[in-house]
Amino acid sequence: MLMPKRTKWRRPHRRSLKGKAHRGTKVTYGEFGLQATSGHWVTSRQIEAARIAMTRYIKRGGQVWIKIFPDQPVTAKPAEVRMGSGKGAPDYWVAIVKPGRVMFEIGGVPEHIAREALRLAAHKLPLTCKIVKREEMEGDQSEG
Repeated sequence: MLMPKRTKWRRPHRRSLKGKAHRGTKVTYGEFGLQATSGHWVTSRQIEAARIAMTRYIKRGGQVWIKIFPDQPVTAKPAEVRMGSGKGAPDYWVAIVKPGRVMFEIGGVPEHIAREALRLAAHKLPLTCKIVKREEMEGDQSEG
């Protein structure tokens, strides 16, 4: 499962889920993407489950890009432990996804296969999503 190789802090403060995503809101690698319409924590297990669902459906054709990474540790204390005695140990890792973020991209497959694969992946995630298509850029960037 996905997790950072190393972190600056072992048990950092929780980051905010407020606001909209201002980066990673466009489809950049593939032709179709799965865009979050609500904010939520997405665990490394949920990312892996969505990836497996997509790659199984497209068989060996096409390519899948994962554009979120679980870099925030979530701590938990053992069951039936009294209050106090500090913060718990890191239990699992989450990616903080804000509305508008493109989480997965898919390319190299026909549209109906890509849409179905992304629909299956969306069912594995704890947030509402929509399938978006890549917008062709207006005008070439190298002209001016």
